Amino acid sequence: MIGANYLGQTHCEFRVWAPLRRQVAIELLDAPPRTVSLSPKPGGYWAALIDGVEPGALYQVVLDGDQRWPDPASRCQPKGVHGPSQVVDPHAYAWGDGLRPAFGDRAWQGLPLADYILYELHVGTFTPEGTFDAIIPRLPVLKELGITAVELMPVAQFPGDRNWGYDGVYPFAVQSSYGGPEGLKRLVDACHHLGIAVVLDVVYNHFGPEGNYTGNFGPYVTQRYTTPWGPAINFDDAYSDGVRDFVLDNVRQWIVDYHIDGLRLDAVHAIYDFSATHILAEMKAVAEPLAAARGYPCYLMAESDLNDRRTIAPPEQGGHGLDAQWSDDFHHSLHTLLTGESGGYYEDFGSPEQWVKALQDGFVYDGVYSRHRQRRHGNDARDRPPQQFIVCAQNHDQVGNRMLGERLSTLVDFESLKLAAGAVLLSPYIPLLFMGEEYGETAPFLYFIDHGDADLVAAVREGRKREFAAFQTLGEPPDAASTDTFHRCQLDWEQRAKGQHGTLWRFYQTLMQLRRGIPALATGDGQPKAMIARCTDPEGLICWQRWHHDSEVLVLMNIQPEPVSYRPVLDGRWQRRLDSAGADWLGPGSEAVAVLETAVEIRLQPQSFVLYERLDPP
Repeated sequence: MIGANYLGQTHCEFRVWAPLRRQVAIELLDAPPRTVSLSPKPGGYWAALIDGVEPGALYQVVLDGDQRWPDPASRCQPKGVHGPSQVVDPHAYAWGDGLRPAFGDRAWQGLPLADYILYELHVGTFTPEGTFDAIIPRLPVLKELGITAVELMPVAQFPGDRNWGYDGVYPFAVQSSYGGPEGLKRLVDACHHLGIAVVLDVVYNHFGPEGNYTGNFGPYVTQRYTTPWGPAINFDDAYSDGVRDFVLDNVRQWIVDYHIDGLRLDAVHAIYDFSATHILAEMKAVAEPLAAARGYPCYLMAESDLNDRRTIAPPEQGGHGLDAQWSDDFHHSLHTLLTGESGGYYEDFGSPEQWVKALQDGFVYDGVYSRHRQRRHGNDARDRPPQQFIVCAQNHDQVGNRMLGERLSTLVDFESLKLAAGAVLLSPYIPLLFMGEEYGETAPFLYFIDHGDADLVAAVREGRKREFAAFQTLGEPPDAASTDTFHRCQLDWEQRAKGQHGTLWRFYQTLMQLRRGIPALATGDGQPKAMIARCTDPEGLICWQRWHHDSEVLVLMNIQPEPVSYRPVLDGRWQRRLDSAGADWLGPGSEAVAVLETAVEIRLQPQSFVLYERLDPP
């Protein structure tokens, strides 16, 4: 492993990749400081076993005798991105996830991917304290809600104390203001004790702009490709072997040292690699045996806007073999139906038929023409099982990349919020909630930074103004560097028990209970989707049926502002299980029949849905 590898008994092996340097040494900042030269190794590495090094020791890497820098593979940066690196003992933490008292002393064995209900959260704004430890007391509430997996936005060390996490510059170092390595381990441990998996968002497509000293060590980035955030990480240019090993070592660390259950790979469409074996496929090849050795899986999930089945197709079909990927089309088609927005990439969406296609096929754009891109986009992934797609009505990108960071709760009415919940949680795919969504949090999620470079802060401010120049009627974008902007984003956790917020929380909880309790609503076990979705004509309803062996459900959704009557063509007897218009959900009152039979007409209130379960086996 690259970096400082503490071996116990004051022995530490230091391994640095610097293929173009003549000399490399480690300066230990003990009292007094001492400098130890590293020996050259194959592949551009330098290494040495140094005695008398304790965990917590601070050090710098010395290049060519006079340049001192933090270690790009630092495990901890207690004094920030510009300060010295710190030696960490990966074995010091006494893990307790081997036993789960609440589950009868069984070892943590992970969860099937099909059972995941993801809850994306930002550590800094989820609680007032903004730490890993502060999250732990809230885990039982998430468990009660029905969440089975927490997804943490990136925690790799970034500049200052406030950031979304995508400006990280030390992929191995856990953000010190969040609680550092030990804090993250305590959180993972606490999640596992409750039977909750942990997914970590990792960024392998770019480095942040402040504190990135990798260029002093070697060609970690390439000018061959560019990303929206700067030069791309070098996965296929000269000297890319060392960079690939750097990233693969990072994957190993999260699995072995932190017991992470899944990695969300940020923006893989900005990972450029024309090697014979793509780096994504290599990540999967590295992760699988490590996860098997520890006894539970580590799923690799790609955020991608490519709509490319190769991301998740198995290697024997020419794919990279990742476990799942996001479906932006599901979100975009649902969002436009609920809000009527049509700007930017939303111009490609807006019809009920598109959302039905996303529901049925995973992608809307599967090789068809995109007006926004002015070209054909995507390919057909209908053959992939539903557990390979992650869907949502909100996430950090879709909320936070708006100028004012508005959540859906401030864009649509209460009935539409319930529609969004039903659309995601009754779909065949893996659902994802964005923190606070479950109770209709009204605080925005804005873009915020804490850079120490004044010129960089000014550049961010000007860049935000240019980006939102077309939205002048809304005023200027909130100042990303202001602490007020950051504090405005903190959840008002107590909202979840008040008025409509409490009702919406119970509504989400009920949907998750139904998803777990009715076999036809489960994501499935890797088999093709057992469902039919369509738009009715002329009534204008969205309908879908799902089944699993003898279990069968029918969902009817009215997205229109007027009531709709419909006489479904079906056989058997069907029991109403949930109507979002019900008075108990603060709706206008259910008009849907309690038992649906052949030739019986059903009436749906505006912007509502009803779920029926078949009583007699088909």
